[in-house]
Order: sequence, then C-alpha cells, then structure tokens
Amino acid sequence: MGSSKLHQNDANCVWVDGPVIVGAGPSGLATSACLTQQGVPSLILEKSDCLASLWQLRTYDRLKLHLPKQFCELPLLGFPHNFPKYPTKHQFISYLESYAGHFSIQPRFNQAVQSADYDHILGFWRVKTQDSEYISRWLITATGENAEPVIPDIPGINKFNGPVVHTSSYKSGSEFKNQRVLVIGCGNSGMEVSLDLCRYNAIPHMVVRNTVHVLPREMFGFSTFGIAMALIKWFPLWLVDKFLLLVANFILGNTDQVGLRRPKTGPIELKNVTGKTPVLDVGALSQIKSGEIKVMEGVKEITGNGAKFMDGQEKEIDSIILATGYKSNVPTWLKGCDFFNKDGMPKTPFPNGWKAEKGLYTVGFTRRGLLGTASDAVKIARDIARQWRPNDSCSNSHVILLKET
Repeated sequence: MGSSKLHQNDANCVWVDGPVIVGAGPSGLATSACLTQQGVPSLILEKSDCLASLWQLRTYDRLKLHLPKQFCELPLLGFPHNFPKYPTKHQFISYLESYAGHFSIQPRFNQAVQSADYDHILGFWRVKTQDSEYISRWLITATGENAEPVIPDIPGINKFNGPVVHTSSYKSGSEFKNQRVLVIGCGNSGMEVSLDLCRYNAIPHMVVRNTVHVLPREMFGFSTFGIAMALIKWFPLWLVDKFLLLVANFILGNTDQVGLRRPKTGPIELKNVTGKTPVLDVGALSQIKSGEIKVMEGVKEITGNGAKFMDGQEKEIDSIILATGYKSNVPTWLKGCDFFNKDGMPKTPFPNGWKAEKGLYTVGFTRRGLLGTASDAVKIARDIARQWRPNDSCSNSHVILLKET
C-alpha cells in the first residue's frame, strides 16, 4: 500500500506509521512508490485537491516535456509505449495518475502544511495542517523548486492599467488576441509563451534582462540533452559545453545578433552551478529573427499604458505576462531547520542534498529535473527501509501525550 496506516485520536492528532511526505507532485509520488517497493508505508499531504497541481493547474495548454520521455520517467514504471518522444502536458498528467494508481498511492488532499517542527524531547516530527497534526519519525519535503511563483518588484507595475499575469495563470494566447504583450523573462516559459502569442496575432515584446543560452532541442535528429548526457560520461565538462555551443551556433546562428547574448560560462556548467536551465528552442528563435517576437532590453519603468526600457525606448502595451519562474516555499513552513538556505534550497549540493538530520529528507531540489527526482527518491527509500521496523507504530495514548505536551 502507498498509504500509511494511521492512528487518530479525537483531537485530530494523527500518528503515521511511515514517513510523512509533503507534496503530491512527481517528487512525492516517486518517493512514495519507492518506499512501497521497500515495504514501507507513507502518507502524502497535498495542499490542493489533485495530484501534480503545478502541472494540472498552473501550466499553459501547449506545454510539452522539454526532454525526451526516457529522461522524465519516474522510478519503477515507465511511460506507455504509445506516448510520443515529447509527451504533452495532458499525457504527462495521465502518466502521473496511472503511476499513483499502480502503487495505490492515496494522498490526503486539501491539507496545507502550515508548520513542521522536530520535537527534540520525543524524537518525532510534528506536521501541522489547517485541521490536523501528523506525527512521524520521518519527514520528506517534496514541495520542490517550483512551489510558488516569483513575482518581481518592477518600478511602476502597480500603475499599469491592463492585466498583469504570471505564466502560472497563463493558459493560451487566445486571451491576448491582437494585443501588444510585454513578456518579462526569456527562459523556456518566456520563449514558449511568446511563440504561443504569435499564433494568435499578438505582438510579444520579450524582455531579456540577462544573458541566456539557447540550444536547439535536437542536434542531428537526437535530443541535445541526450547527446550531452552521453558525452559527459567520456569527456570533460568544458569540452562537452564547447561542442554543444559549436553545434548550436552552426544550427541556430549567432544568437547575440538578435539580442540573446550568451553567458561566458558554458550551458551544462552554468546549469550545474546556478541551476539556470538553457532554453531548448522549439520555434521561438525563428520568430525572433523574423521580427514577430520583439526582443527588448531590461524594463526601466512600467507606466499606465506601456513601458520604458533601459535603452531609452518606450512602448505602448496592452498586457503584461511575468515569465519570471518559481521558487521553493520550504522556509515558510519548515521550522527550526538550517539544512535549507534562505531560498529554500538544500545547502548541501547535489548529489548529497537528499538527506538531512533527525529523519528529514528532501526530494526534487537537485536542479536536475525529473532525473534528479528519481535519483533522490530511490536513495531516500533505501535509507528509510534500513531503519524501518514494521511494528514501529504508536498507541493512541502516545499520540494524546504528544498533543498535551
């Protein structure tokens, strides 16, 4: 069973026989499945009313996986064979739902974790939601790197008369037909939203504040990411980066000429050091070259009906879309723990950031996508299985004692 046996008293205090997992996204599901395989029950607490809420509720309609499906599989159960190389958002969600069903994972939905503290006297984690308190020897944070939208503080944005939306609320360019749209951010989301807007005769003005690596999604018919992963096993990282940039320049041309300046650090090294993902081009670059997507320098100020830019230009704008990414929310609810930094990421770098102290684990914070998630989930399950004793349950009187202390 994916779900742990629960012991509950009248005061809404619940003893969980296995680990408490916070978050029912891919990270939480993968960890629960790996624990099930090891014979360890678990309980997932999820603040929304569905699995993978980021994917279901906060992604745009045309989203596809950026990497081939073999790099996005969760442990123990692969994608259906009939799925395309790059599954759609809806196919990925259906895979996650099948995955949960296969391993009998039944999260407790509508349980927003408000705080999680380690009780040093009793040696247990106390996880409080809006209506219950869960007690367990182990706590697994699976809320991931993308829990909350990042909303930047842009001068004058409160004066703007039109709509301002984060990409987490963006569904389709059909809502912005024939509009002049300011897209702030030039990562994968910013590029894809700009491309989507073009399909509805909108005029996207994409703000590029920093340097960015743009790579073709495929090189010579093979996934760029797959090529990089294969080469990295045999060659030093700097040489792999050099090769990727050489081929990217051959296929895409010099992106500096269209306002997309490359960083001095290579794409794989930059990803490893900062977590900043290179953009895998799915068509936006040709729209930039043709002038359909306007590349703009940083925003100096937003006005009532437009924007002033760092290079002195001023444009009238109908809507603003913030493609400014996401952040971890761990610091808002995990208390008394210095394992995470102020940004909610483990201080210990990959590949050792999955285990803290006192039964605390983290999954989905590797900055290495679903491959990193799968790696973490397997390690965590093995580690907890070594500590697991099937009769490690707690009587209701013990739970009541916890509540009264």
